[in-house]
Amino acid sequence: MKFSNLSYWEKQTWFSDNDVTIIGSGIVGLSTAIFLKRKLKHLKITVLEKGNLPDGGSTKNAGFACFGSLSELHYDLNNLDETAVFELIQKRYKGLLTLRELLGDKNLGYESFGGYELFTPKQEQLFNHSLSIVDKMNSWLEAISGEKNVYTTCDRKIRELGFSGVSHLIYNSAEGQINTGKMMQSLIDLARQEKIEVLFNCEVSSIQEKGNAFELLLNNSERINSKNVAVTTNAFASQLLPNLQVFPGRAQVLITKEIADLKFRGCFHLEEGYYYFRNVGNRVLFGGGRNIDKEAETTFDKGVSTKIQASLEELLNTVILPNTSWEVDRRWSGTLGLGPNREPIVSEIQPGLYAGVRMGGMGVAIGSGIGLQLSEMISSNF
Repeated sequence: MKFSNLSYWEKQTWFSDNDVTIIGSGIVGLSTAIFLKRKLKHLKITVLEKGNLPDGGSTKNAGFACFGSLSELHYDLNNLDETAVFELIQKRYKGLLTLRELLGDKNLGYESFGGYELFTPKQEQLFNHSLSIVDKMNSWLEAISGEKNVYTTCDRKIRELGFSGVSHLIYNSAEGQINTGKMMQSLIDLARQEKIEVLFNCEVSSIQEKGNAFELLLNNSERINSKNVAVTTNAFASQLLPNLQVFPGRAQVLITKEIADLKFRGCFHLEEGYYYFRNVGNRVLFGGGRNIDKEAETTFDKGVSTKIQASLEELLNTVILPNTSWEVDRRWSGTLGLGPNREPIVSEIQPGLYAGVRMGGMGVAIGSGIGLQLSEMISSNF
């Protein structure tokens, strides 16, 4: 006998007559739902999340409100044409503005301390490559934002910030940082204010076309229908849509206990963005290291590894907090949605089935912008 754990009332109230079901309650999913509901208030929109909290990276990221360090952008220029890189920077910058306008800086815990990229003596060539695109990037960002000279060198600040073994520093005046917990709570609250259902512990394991709608297998026991479906699960999208070029990248993070007289404020990047750290009050949040073990870190598995965490601790001791006493308070990991390049996928896979995924580690920057774009794509078919 086939068994379902949903009562008749539950099925009728929350899982019937859905106009749009959005799978994934991260930044993209909730932004899509909010913008779509504001366009078409009559729609019944439900957001389904497999975890008891957003399960990918939206509440596990480092909270960088950034659009790319110079070495990252140099990498992009070597892998995409200039028009595509310009459009990518524009999406990131405008996506951050969309997020800030949607929630307000207070609800984001937004702070504008700026950002820095560190270069060690062994990275002199990387530094010179980055310098070679300063004028181009500043020109582009002035066209996008109106702000002049966003990127500048500031080697003089190395000693002031307390770093060791750092030979060069590049400052990004337009970078900020947020509290990702406050951001996600605010997005969930706003979605519910807009009369959008946000349901947790609802894992969708398959999507099948059924007549003029789609059938979703929920928690391996219940089949529910929806007229339209949007997959916004980022790294996990290939589990539902296997033809998409999306693969996972585990991003490991640690945060210290409070440090007396912490010398720096802001966001910091090393090694083409593979390492990143920032202050959280008087704590240091430090993440990355995926580049030293890419094969092992291309995984959906949660948790942390001794190898990566040891590399984070070594850099804390030798570069970031030399001659400073510190203790780890907590360690965790999130899952990035990666691909052959950093361009996101925003697409109508087939009539009524959509995807907004592959944030490339820039979900905070582009997530709400992708949600807005996806909502416009969906609404155009109503």
